[in-house]
Amino acid sequence: MDPRYTKLADLLVRHSTKLKKDEHVLIEAFDIPVEMTIALVRAVREVGAHAHVAERSARIMSELYRGEEKGLQVWADNDLHRMKQMQAYIGLRGGHNVSEQSIVPGEQMKLAARTYSKPVHFEQRVNHTKWCVLRWPSPSMAQLAGKSTEEFEDFYFKVCCIDYARMDAACAPLKARMQRTDKVHIKGPGETDLTFSIKGIGVVPCCGEYNIPDGECFTAPVRDSVNGVLQYNTPTVYNGQSFENIRFVFRNGKIVEATCQGDSRKLNEILDTDEGARYIGEFAIGFNPHITHAMKDILFDEKVAGSFHFTPGRCYETTENHNRSEIHWDLVCIQRAEFGGGTISFDGEVIRKDGLFVVDDLKALNPDGA
Repeated sequence: MDPRYTKLADLLVRHSTKLKKDEHVLIEAFDIPVEMTIALVRAVREVGAHAHVAERSARIMSELYRGEEKGLQVWADNDLHRMKQMQAYIGLRGGHNVSEQSIVPGEQMKLAARTYSKPVHFEQRVNHTKWCVLRWPSPSMAQLAGKSTEEFEDFYFKVCCIDYARMDAACAPLKARMQRTDKVHIKGPGETDLTFSIKGIGVVPCCGEYNIPDGECFTAPVRDSVNGVLQYNTPTVYNGQSFENIRFVFRNGKIVEATCQGDSRKLNEILDTDEGARYIGEFAIGFNPHITHAMKDILFDEKVAGSFHFTPGRCYETTENHNRSEIHWDLVCIQRAEFGGGTISFDGEVIRKDGLFVVDDLKALNPDGA
């Protein structure tokens, strides 16, 4: 047993989901080593809770997503019944090919999202369990990150097992500032000049609870308050298809123009999934000190030090802005100087410049802690 597996399992059980005696947790293991699943089961047992395991394969899941609606519905009904028995959920998602789902036609992915993912995960798991989701290091992820497999594994465990209690304490002032902020103003290279309100919306710090690796604080814009232009500068993968240099123009909350490097037609097709897909469901500031570059994996990219993400689609109930959608697409912009810089202002005060917090109460969130 790799001791790093035991350390990570203990973190997920005791810190992320805070499992208690006699609680039930569903462990979904997608293409990960059996030893890691066993380490999790043992960690669950040590706190007196009960582990339930579903082993998954990304290739098999892609094939199931291509099924008829009747079959998808029965599958969803059964998994929803099981999810309702759970107090917690841990999803470890490995995979040998980041583009595995590209074989599934777009309309079929929408059907699978509506029939399966929405009731089982978005509505039940996200809103009614203590959940944590994480990727598992693979040669495919190492390749995207430009690292050897061994080097990426070492990086993975380093960023996943940092001192989240310290991060949580450093994040408390950011949460407080966001809770009392009305107007947010973001400026960046090119045409990026964006304004919106977060007044009255909930704020959630993420320091090792919902995702591993972690390091963000999120809220949502008042739905119709977003105006201006935003140019993202990190590549992203959605349903197996890659997009780069996405640019949105907003008018009264709605994305009225969407272009990218590559297939703008496909980009707009995703945004036309439903009415809510052209409105924003999340605004978050990222600050994990060990994640410095995007690697086309959103659970890492949305935590990049000096980044923020601005998410078309569904909001979370904890940060309710009444936007509903079948999609939730985290798109990331890095504002560190080497990526072009930029500022985030709260009610006219610059709180972060070129990826570094510049107000005293937030400087502990900078990579050097000052």
